[in-house]
Amino acid sequence: MQTLSLKSTRLVMALLAAGAIGGASVTALQNIRAAHALPQLAAPVAAVAAGAGPAMALPDFSQITAQYGPAVVNVSVTGTSKASRDTPSAGRGQRDDPFGNDPFFEFFRRFQQGQGQGQGTPKETPTRGQGSGFIVSADGIILTNAHVVRDATEVSVKLTDRREFLAKVLGADPKTDIAVLKIDARDLPVVALGRTSDLKVGEWVLAIGSPFGFENTVTAGVVSAKGRSLPDDSAVPFIQTDVAVNPGNSGGPLFNTRGQVIGINSQIYSRTGGYQGLSFAIPIDLALGIKDKLVAHGKVEHARLGVAVQEINQALADSFKLDKPEGALVAAVEKGGPAEKAGLQAGDVIRRADGRPVVSSADLPAAIALATPGDKLDLEVWRNGAALHLQARLAGAPDKVEQVASREDNAPRGRLGLALRALRPDELREAGVDSGMLIENATGPAALAGVEPGDVLLAINGTAARSFEQVSAVVAKSGKSVALLIQRGEEKIFVPVRLG
Repeated sequence: MQTLSLKSTRLVMALLAAGAIGGASVTALQNIRAAHALPQLAAPVAAVAAGAGPAMALPDFSQITAQYGPAVVNVSVTGTSKASRDTPSAGRGQRDDPFGNDPFFEFFRRFQQGQGQGQGTPKETPTRGQGSGFIVSADGIILTNAHVVRDATEVSVKLTDRREFLAKVLGADPKTDIAVLKIDARDLPVVALGRTSDLKVGEWVLAIGSPFGFENTVTAGVVSAKGRSLPDDSAVPFIQTDVAVNPGNSGGPLFNTRGQVIGINSQIYSRTGGYQGLSFAIPIDLALGIKDKLVAHGKVEHARLGVAVQEINQALADSFKLDKPEGALVAAVEKGGPAEKAGLQAGDVIRRADGRPVVSSADLPAAIALATPGDKLDLEVWRNGAALHLQARLAGAPDKVEQVASREDNAPRGRLGLALRALRPDELREAGVDSGMLIENATGPAALAGVEPGDVLLAINGTAARSFEQVSAVVAKSGKSVALLIQRGEEKIFVPVRLG
């Protein structure tokens, strides 16, 4: 199973950070991923009192459990891990924050198990883990999570009729956390598969899995949200539910009331390692596309656009003159990447991708998750108060965009509450930017938004920051807020600032 973690930052946004936990282990956050879907089996149980509005029926999940429960399997994994003899005990191996509780660092760091590395001689340690899965074809094809079978030397699948099989891992894709197993069996029970696009927020859903090894455990809840983006470097627009899922539920199916699998239970947010009502599932539409590629090729070659995007809130929408806070705001563009070649710039807002609306920033990676390197992506972009159309040819194998920030003099302050000075030529080279201004001090609105001394101001409202006079002129023409493109450490992010 895997773990996630939520961190508040001093920036304008509450930033959610996610990480992974494996098998039956429990840490601050955990991953648990689920699968597909099909027929309508809901039966009314109770109705609301007369006169209180239209009658509402509660679902009866017993038929779904009886019909499709046998297609849900328990996955047991045996493997080995190399650990240094000097490696600290569990929970103490996280990489230190070099900036001292830096919110940018907390947001952009990759949450992974085993980040701490000791200096002693590596020692192989046997490991065991458990998860769930479900059968999607009668000849033994099973879907589960990639993190469930990670580093496995042996994978065993147990059916509800108590038969056990050794499974072959046909392929695993860590980016989407999907894995495909194959067992040597025939005429197996299979789940029915549905479409995530038909799923509605507030709809009842059902999970079947093996939390803590308790096989074929049934839990139910409702869909809390769709298209949830977790900053864990995945391209998955998660389904959020309040279904009780725990370590061991990873890889199990999430059913709708028609008995169709519409997701794979994958992750939970928890402060304790147990269920707290925040569960995340991989949409089945995405999972099936990944499954087909893994069965055919054993791996998935992901396409990339070469941008870092962030959510748009009302303050950013005001700054960029958007009619509503929708779209994916481009915070950084990879040099020489597909986006730069297509003409995308930091400060652009991507509103449609291949004709599909981009409402949340998570919609953009979802739009290219199943694309192949070389495919063309049509983009509708909002720039400087007007719409334009661009076309990008997607590349493969994502590379991290690298930039660095510097520090060091003084300048006057405006309504922003910033003291600025231009970067020297050597600082520009070190930072890998053409222009920018060092933030010597931050007070008032800027400080409240999370801007700190030592940050580099790259742009304001999409205009490159080249001089104090230029920044002042943009502020003078702005309304209620401005959007600052800030670089801190190796990352860039837009920070909306309500003007004082």
